[in-house]
Amino acid sequence: MELTGTVIKSTGSWYQILGADDKVIQGRIRGKLRLEDSDMSNPVAVGDKVVYELDLNYADTASIVTVLPRKNHIIRKSNKLSSKRQVIAANLDLAVMVASLVSPRTSLGFIDRFLVCCEAFHIPALLYFNKTDLLNENGMEVLAEIRGIYEKAGYDCMAGSALDSGSVAELRSRFEGKTIMETGHSGAGKSTLLNNLFPGANARVMAISEHHEKGKHTTTFAEMHLLPNNTRIIDTPGIRDFGVVDVPENEIGQYFPEFRKVSLSCKFNDCQHTNEPGCAVKEAVENGEISEERYYSYLSILRGEDVFQ
Repeated sequence: MELTGTVIKSTGSWYQILGADDKVIQGRIRGKLRLEDSDMSNPVAVGDKVVYELDLNYADTASIVTVLPRKNHIIRKSNKLSSKRQVIAANLDLAVMVASLVSPRTSLGFIDRFLVCCEAFHIPALLYFNKTDLLNENGMEVLAEIRGIYEKAGYDCMAGSALDSGSVAELRSRFEGKTIMETGHSGAGKSTLLNNLFPGANARVMAISEHHEKGKHTTTFAEMHLLPNNTRIIDTPGIRDFGVVDVPENEIGQYFPEFRKVSLSCKFNDCQHTNEPGCAVKEAVENGEISEERYYSYLSILRGEDVFQ
């Protein structure tokens, strides 16, 4: 008998599936399903709605036979050296980047690649700048400048501390009733934030490596936390790089919202905003209407460069 459920955890070869009766079943992918998308490192992702069949010979295990059509998904290169792609999560209402300016530092290039992926796959994005309690006066000024860049581009930004009840309460109200993906570098505070948002989540937290100023990977596999008021938060492993994939080169500029309107005034319809004459985007950069940082990120993505911090 075929049943439907939602994948709530991936542990490599096994998946946890939440059935309609709220019972959790351990499932594996049938070989045919794996071969259908052989360039994917994971044909099934947390958040996927799947059809599965209970195994006759084993109790509480099943075979996943079909992945149902996704509302959306977010994808990245599996790793720097691999040509395979990795679906991080599927069927999202919101993707949240937990970033930090210190301990560890999240680069703007990393944030921009995340935002391009969200734009390309039609996922609303929120930037949460964590660890403001570690910033001095100069650091707060830098944070204000960075927030200004992204808010001017049209993105929703928040800042605070995962340990501060005020900023956590505001986030909690934004998350209620939605399926959220939480991502960012190891050590940026994703697990601490999740635990303080919803104490029942019990996400693992570890200290920052003093030598490398990087967090240790505390989340090994993606996992969906089922929380009150139909809130579901997918916690993802800490990501060092966010390679942009499945985005044609001539479309990358369309995934920078501040470029889109301005580019209508470019002299050429196929303007790549690099060396073409009459480029309205480059003019907007020169006039300060578009930030240089975002423009340089665009050029870096166009060249296929990866960012690792």
